[in-house]
Amino acid sequence: MPHTTAFARNQWYVAAYSHEVGREELLGRTILGEPLVFYRTEEEGTPVALHDRCVHRRYPLSKSGLDGDRIVCGYHGFTYDQTGACVYVPGQKRIPRTARVASYPVVEQDSLIWVWIGDPALADPQTIPRARHLDSPGWVTVRGMEPIDADYGLLVDNLLDLSHETYLHGGYIGTPEVAETPITTEVDEGAGIVRVSRHMDDAECPPFYAKSTGIQGRITRWQDIEYHAPCLYLLHSRIAPVGVVPEADGSDPNGFHTEITYAITPSADGKVYDFWMVSRDWATEDPEVTEFLRGNNHTVVMQDVDALNLLQETLGSERTGYQELSINIDTGGLAARRILARLVEEGAKPMEKVQ
Repeated sequence: MPHTTAFARNQWYVAAYSHEVGREELLGRTILGEPLVFYRTEEEGTPVALHDRCVHRRYPLSKSGLDGDRIVCGYHGFTYDQTGACVYVPGQKRIPRTARVASYPVVEQDSLIWVWIGDPALADPQTIPRARHLDSPGWVTVRGMEPIDADYGLLVDNLLDLSHETYLHGGYIGTPEVAETPITTEVDEGAGIVRVSRHMDDAECPPFYAKSTGIQGRITRWQDIEYHAPCLYLLHSRIAPVGVVPEADGSDPNGFHTEITYAITPSADGKVYDFWMVSRDWATEDPEVTEFLRGNNHTVVMQDVDALNLLQETLGSERTGYQELSINIDTGGLAARRILARLVEEGAKPMEKVQ
């Protein structure tokens, strides 16, 4: 795999968590190589995304301030409304026609801030995949974000092949059965969805679950992945003591259902934001479980961060034409690569029009 995956621009990407975007401090994020600034309007609290560079001397607007719903550049005072139009220039009444910064479609949904970098005319909020558990009653979520100095395609590969849990995350979420159990893969090319499932009938209970649920002994473990290209990854994780038979609707009266969510957002070439979330509908009133899952999963994420940083560095020094070997466990990742390549190709002509 080349160590730089092209960007599919005409797509929705998670730029931030809802709690990160406010008015006290402006939020700067680089998405698909575009520097953006985020804030909320004063009355409605609607999120706004503008290009994060003043047209005058390229000063970052994210390091500036708000006057009502307008951003005032912290360097020379150029002022922009929420559409990106410049409404004040210091020292003169005439505002140059080119005094405007780009604005971007933004949608707040399921406690996530989604942004569209491509052709605004193609931005359809109805196409954003859902993760309702992130802000639904009865669910508790811990979350964080780690920037990784690696190509976003490497993170997609990592998350679609969970056999690495056995080796990279042993002592946390990995057990021998994860690597030993075959997967099933389903691909919906048209919808851009990859599903990878691994069902373990008799498995060791990893510390991540043993310490949080109190389960003693061996478990039945279900890992059902849904990857909605290019950004949203859902891992429907269920565990139950061996011998517990799930109900017809999939619920487990003596089991535990956890939703692991990732947003995979390219920042720039060779850089990706790794948004991670762990949601549960059990022990929701127990703060010790919450803090354990937060700390344990952060450790797991940092193991991925270190591994992918190293892998990116290694791939950057590989000789031209090196051969990559893929096996059955890579079926989901290879399908995701095909879908991402198609999304890039489909977005190429609109991208040229925008530029």
